[in-house]
Amino acid sequence: MSFFIPAAYADTAAAGPAGSGFEWIFLIGFLVIFYLMIWRPQAKRAKEHKGLISGLQKGDEVVTSGGIAGKVTKVTDDFIVVEVSDNVELKFQKQAVAAALPKGTLKAI
Repeated sequence: MSFFIPAAYADTAAAGPAGSGFEWIFLIGFLVIFYLMIWRPQAKRAKEHKGLISGLQKGDEVVTSGGIAGKVTKVTDDFIVVEVSDNVELKFQKQAVAAALPKGTLKAI
């Protein structure tokens, strides 16, 4: 029955690190693509968000990550108080702020 399956013999002449340089090029290329497409943009967004949060002050108009828009009435170390309507104030963590709006945006809505 072994005549249907040919015997496989190892080729001793081809064994060796012949293609190792080519593999390193792929590895380095993959790392460069990973850095340029994933790591760098994420770090840039995190830096911009940190600047946004540290620059919050009373009177700024913001949108939270939940989509609630309002005007900042009080700022503490970790929390802000946002007025969303007349006499309606909500307390949020600063990290929940997604974007700052230009002045007068809430009146235009």
